[in-house]
Amino acid sequence: MSNRLLRRLVLGLATAAGLLGAGAAGAVTAPILVVEVDSGKVIYAQGATDPWFPASITKLMTAYVALDMVRQGKVSLDTLITISPAAAAEPPSKMGFRPGTQLTLDNALKIIMVKSANDVAWAIGENLGGSVEGFAALMNETAARIGMRESRWTNPNGLPDARQWTSARDMAVLGRALIRDFPDNRALFSISAIQFGKSIMANHNGLLGRYAGADGMKTGFICSGGFNVVASATRNGRRLITIVMGQPSARERDLKASDLFDYGFGQSAGWTAQTIDSLPASAISEPPDLRPYICDKRKALPVDEGPGPIASQAGSENASILAAAAPVGSALAFATLNNGSLKGRALPPRAPLQPILVWIGRDPAEGAIALNEQAEAEKAERAAKIAEARKTKLEAANAKREASRLAKPAANGKGAVPATASAYAPLETTPVIAGGTKSSAKAEAGKKPAAKAATKPAHKAPEKPAAKAADKSTAKPAAKSAKSAAKASGTGKTSAARSAED
Repeated sequence: MSNRLLRRLVLGLATAAGLLGAGAAGAVTAPILVVEVDSGKVIYAQGATDPWFPASITKLMTAYVALDMVRQGKVSLDTLITISPAAAAEPPSKMGFRPGTQLTLDNALKIIMVKSANDVAWAIGENLGGSVEGFAALMNETAARIGMRESRWTNPNGLPDARQWTSARDMAVLGRALIRDFPDNRALFSISAIQFGKSIMANHNGLLGRYAGADGMKTGFICSGGFNVVASATRNGRRLITIVMGQPSARERDLKASDLFDYGFGQSAGWTAQTIDSLPASAISEPPDLRPYICDKRKALPVDEGPGPIASQAGSENASILAAAAPVGSALAFATLNNGSLKGRALPPRAPLQPILVWIGRDPAEGAIALNEQAEAEKAERAAKIAEARKTKLEAANAKREASRLAKPAANGKGAVPATASAYAPLETTPVIAGGTKSSAKAEAGKKPAAKAATKPAHKAPEKPAAKAADKSTAKPAAKSAKSAAKASGTGKTSAARSAED
C-alpha cells in the first residue's frame, strides 16, 4: 500500500470517528470556517451558516459599533463610560467596578477584548446606545449594513439569551470588516495582557503567543454554545481568519484552530473557490443547545479563563495528513476529527506577556486617586461590618445572660429540685416524726446503712444504761404502791401487785 493510500485511509477512519462522535451528541455539527481575509474566499467550511449562540465573541460586534461611532465623530476614545448599578450586577467574567466608576472608552474596549468583562461591555452599551436595547438596535443595524445575514443581537456582552445568535460566516464577515475598516485599531485585538493596578490579566485567546503568526481576535464560552473562537493569523503577508464553535473545552478549541490554520496556510484558494457571500443558507432554524453535553452537572463547570503554560508535545500531524492527501480546494471533513485525535497534544508554552496599562478615570493619575479612594471606602466598609458583627454578638450574649437570670427564680420555685439535691440524704438530716415508735425509728435508720454505721459508736453505748435506769425507777414506786395498798385492805397480794412485780 502506497503512502498516499495509507494517508487517505487514516483520514477516512478519523473522519468516520468524528461523525460518530457528532451523532452521539444529537447529530450536531460544530460550525467551522477558514477564510482568506483579503479575498474573502473560503478555504474550508462546515456548518458555516448554521445559527449558533455566540457567547463573548459578541464583544467583537460591540467593538465594531463603538469604533464606528468614533469614526463618525459621535464619541471619542476619551469619552467616559460610567458603570451603572445594572452593569455592576452583571455576572462574571467581570472587573467588579463599583457603580459610578468611570473609565475611557479606549480602556473599556481594551478590557473587554482581553478580560472579556461583562460589566464593562454592558456599560459601553448603556452609555453609547442610551440603553442596552438601544445599543442592540445599533448592533443589528450595523450587522445588516456590513453584510451579516444570520445574526440577531440583544445584548452587548454575549451572556445567554435565547434570542441572540450568529453564524461562523457572519463572524468571518465581522472579522474582515474590523481589519478592513479600522486599520489603526488592529492592535486592540492582539493585546496579550492588561494591567490594572497590581493585577495582570492575560488574554483568553489561547493562540496568542503560542501559535506562530496568531494576531487576534476573541474567544467566548457559554454552556449552550460551547467554546468558540474567532482567530486571525498572518504568515508571509497572507492573513487568514478561522472560526471554531461548539467545542467541549478551551484546549480542544485552540488545538483545532491551530490545525485549521496549518491546513489553511498550506492551501491556496483558487479562482473557482467560493466566497463567504456565496455560502448557502442553513437548513437549521435555530441554534442547538449544547448545555447537556458541555456543562455536565456531575463535573465542575468549565471556564474560559485563558491559557496557561501547557507543556508542548506533538505538532500538527492532522494538518500534514490533510495537506498531503487532498487536492487543492477539496472539501474534507477535517474538523470532524474526534477528540481522541487530540489526546496528548498541546500547543507550546506561551510567550512572556506584555501587559498594557489600563485605568479608571481620565488618566493614570486620576485613576490612582480613584483607586485609593475606593480602597479606603472598602476598608471602612470592612471595619463597619466587623463592628456590626461584634455588636450583634455582644447583644446576643447579653440577651442570653438576661434570659438565664430570669430563669433562676422559676427553677427555685415550688416543686423544683435544688441543683445540689442528692438521692441519698445523711442520717442527721432525716426528720423524726413526733410520737413515732422506737421500731419505726430503727426502720428509718435501717434504710440508710452507711449513715447508721457512721453514727453507731456515738449513740449506742449511752442508750442502754439510760433505758434500764428508766425501767427500774418506774417499776419500784409502782411495786411499793401495790404492797401498801394490799396491807391497807387486809388482803394478800393482788393480781395488780403481782403484775407490778412481774
